[in-house]
Amino acid sequence: MSAALRRGIALAALLALAGCQRRGEPLPGADVAARVGDRDLRYADFEGYLHENLGEASGALASDVLSSLFDKFLEEEVLRRLAVDRGLVESGAVRAAAAAALLGAERGAAPSAQEVAAYYAAHAADFERPERVRLRQILVEDRATAERVQRELAAGADFAATVRKYTPRGAAPIGSDQGELARDELPPAFADAVFRLKAGEVSAVLAADYGFHVFQVVAHLPSTVLSLADATDEIRRRLEGEGADRRLADLEREGESRYAVAVYVQNLPFAYRGRFAKPPGAGERRAP
Repeated sequence: MSAALRRGIALAALLALAGCQRRGEPLPGADVAARVGDRDLRYADFEGYLHENLGEASGALASDVLSSLFDKFLEEEVLRRLAVDRGLVESGAVRAAAAAALLGAERGAAPSAQEVAAYYAAHAADFERPERVRLRQILVEDRATAERVQRELAAGADFAATVRKYTPRGAAPIGSDQGELARDELPPAFADAVFRLKAGEVSAVLAADYGFHVFQVVAHLPSTVLSLADATDEIRRRLEGEGADRRLADLEREGESRYAVAVYVQNLPFAYRGRFAKPPGAGERRAP
């Protein structure tokens, strides 16, 4: 850490402490990382949040990433406080449950047919579908087995029977349907070989770092554009998601207007640069 950065953190800490002293409030404990309204949040709470969401220790992440995650942690805590005060969840509810309860209590209207049609017209390129293949593959660890598989499939052997034949007892199946895939959804090393195959044809053995592939193309699907009717369900899901995001942002703003959010940078083991970076008391509003 540079000397300038250390000085900046030290100054922020002094300002935070001075703000508490001016109001006659007790100084936060050394383990208190932030306060939402009158609720203290300890750094251990944030570490638990990181583990739940990322499975990573805070030391593995850079300060700017930790700052963004800490802001998200505080935003979710604001929503939990709001949900508790509205009687929607118990005080110990997980943050995700609080957000879901708030959204459920303010469920928006379903998108209308006119809104769906307008979205389709405005996002026509989103519903273009490139040429695709319906594909299945077998993946084995050694080339000799892959070559036997390839010969049998090329000679007309049933795919499912071949998978069963070469899958070791008690192991996961070595082959599966891959669904519909466009060229750019395949590894570049395989895309040309796969798209050259005709329906029903089997690829040569293709090596990868993790084993040997044998692909079979079930069908070629030409490029197309989804009709409005075919795209309607997807558009409704998108519009409902966008509406939920807007309502959640409104709820966050409401919560932050009710509950003062203070970050005690002197108690954080990283250089906090998030949006709550102000000393307690600067424009602070108390919950009624």
